[in-house]
Amino acid sequence: MTTPSPSPLSFRSAVEADVPELVALVESAYRGEASRGGWTTEADYLDGRRTDEDGVRQVIATPDSTLLVVERSGGIVACCQLEHRGDHVYFGMFAVRPGLQGGGLGKEILAEAERRAGEVWGAKEMRMTVVNVREELIAYYERRGYRRTGELSPFPYGDERFGIPLRPDLAFELLVKSL
Repeated sequence: MTTPSPSPLSFRSAVEADVPELVALVESAYRGEASRGGWTTEADYLDGRRTDEDGVRQVIATPDSTLLVVERSGGIVACCQLEHRGDHVYFGMFAVRPGLQGGGLGKEILAEAERRAGEVWGAKEMRMTVVNVREELIAYYERRGYRRTGELSPFPYGDERFGIPLRPDLAFELLVKSL
């Protein structure tokens, strides 16, 4: 007997009504015990919130950007931010439901985000920042064609909008991929 294939993904821009569910999704993918159900958790490095409703609203309202909502069978399973910044698109706020991580969903969403960056904005490059101690996550992006630049920006210690650091050596590393 064959297992039925999952229903296809659909993509759309986030709207105000999505905000509470998107906050819950991002929090579940990165912080607290729920995040340990997937492999993208930051719970060993950061405590506190990853985002809040105002932060998600700000991403939705940013000009020349979109917060892409990914749905399957009518339910939100993932999201990511695409923001046009001159010659490149910034990729951020990427979250996949923890129980669905590790099955290729992220790879499919990332490919769609890259396709849209080229198609919508004519971007030649996708950029993202990743917490520098997230070696497994950085390796994931390297397998998808991103390269480490070695360019670090300081972690905003003391700004709880980014979480409460549990170690003193955090920074953001810039990863880049030619499209």
